[in-house]
Amino acid sequence: MSTPPLRCAVVGVGHLGKWHAAKYAQLPDTELVAVVDSNAATAREIAAKYGCEPVLDHRALLGRVEAVSIAAPTTLHYAIARDFLDVGCHVLLEKPITTTIEEAQALNQLAEERGVVLQVGHLERFNVALRRLLEEPLQPRFIESHRLAPFKPRATDVSVVLDLMIHDIDIILDLVKAPLTEIRASGARILTNDIDIVNARLEFADGCVANVTSSRVSTKSERRMRIFQPHGYAAVDFQNRILALYHMGDDDPETGVPEIHSEELMFGDSDALLTEIQAFVAAVRGEQPVIVDGHAAQRALETATRITDLVHANLNIMTRAAGKTAAGEN
Repeated sequence: MSTPPLRCAVVGVGHLGKWHAAKYAQLPDTELVAVVDSNAATAREIAAKYGCEPVLDHRALLGRVEAVSIAAPTTLHYAIARDFLDVGCHVLLEKPITTTIEEAQALNQLAEERGVVLQVGHLERFNVALRRLLEEPLQPRFIESHRLAPFKPRATDVSVVLDLMIHDIDIILDLVKAPLTEIRASGARILTNDIDIVNARLEFADGCVANVTSSRVSTKSERRMRIFQPHGYAAVDFQNRILALYHMGDDDPETGVPEIHSEELMFGDSDALLTEIQAFVAAVRGEQPVIVDGHAAQRALETATRITDLVHANLNIMTRAAGKTAAGEN
C-alpha cells in the first residue's frame, strides 16, 4: 500500500516562499494544500498557479496540514512556528531561525516535546559542491570565507550578519568539531542603519581559526570558502558549484619539494532548494536525520548574535571617539 502524499502548506509566498510552493507542488509525495500571505492578491496569485487554497491567516491551517514551510519575515518566525509546532505540525523554517536566542530555545524545546521535525533553511548546506566536499576526510586548521552581494533593499530587515554571514557561520560550525572559544569582529554601516559589511575571526579550542567576511554593498556577487588542513586544501565556489581539492603527495626525488595533486570538480545545474525540501520530507517520514535541525540553527544564531554585538560595540566606541574629536576641534 502506497504512502499518501504529505499535506503541506507555505506561509509567506513572497520572494522566497513562492519557490517553496513550487517545489511542494512538483514533488510526487507531497500535496500543496494552501499558501498563506497577508497580501490577499499575492496569496490568490500563487494559489491559483498551483491549484491550492489561498489563506490570509496561518492559524486557519492549524490541524489541517502535516508539514509547513515558513518564509515570513524573521520577526514573525517565532510566533508562526510556535503555533504549528504546538499542534504537532512539522516545520521547515527559513533562516535565521528567530530574532532571539530565547525564541530559538523555546522552539527547539517545543519541537522535542511534540516529537516533530524542526528544520531550518540554511540553504547553502545543500549546495552540491559542499555536499561533495563533506565526503572527504576533513581536519580544518584555517578557514577563509567571502560572501559578497550587491545591495538589495528587500533584505534590510536584518543585518548582513543574519542575512548573509550566517550561512558561512553555520557551515563552519558544522565543519569544525571543536568548541568556539573566541570571537573578534568589526564592521560598518554603509547604506542602511544596520551593519552592511563585517569581518569576524572565530577561534576554536582545537586551534582552528576562521576568517569570515560578508558584505551586502559589493559591486559583485561572490560566495567562496577555502579550507586549509594538514597536507591539503579545498576551495568551494558555492555560486558556480565548483570544488577544487589539493593534496600533498610524496617529495620529488630531485627537488625534495612535495608533489601537489589537484582535482577540480564542476557540477552542473542543481536545485538546492528542491534538495532541501526533499530532505525535509524524508526527515518527516523518518527516512533520514534532519540535516540542519533547530539546535544547529540556534548555534549559528548565537554566534551571529555575538558577532553583531561586538560590531555594534566597536561602532559605538568609534562614534564616541569621533564626537570627542569634533568637540575638541570646536
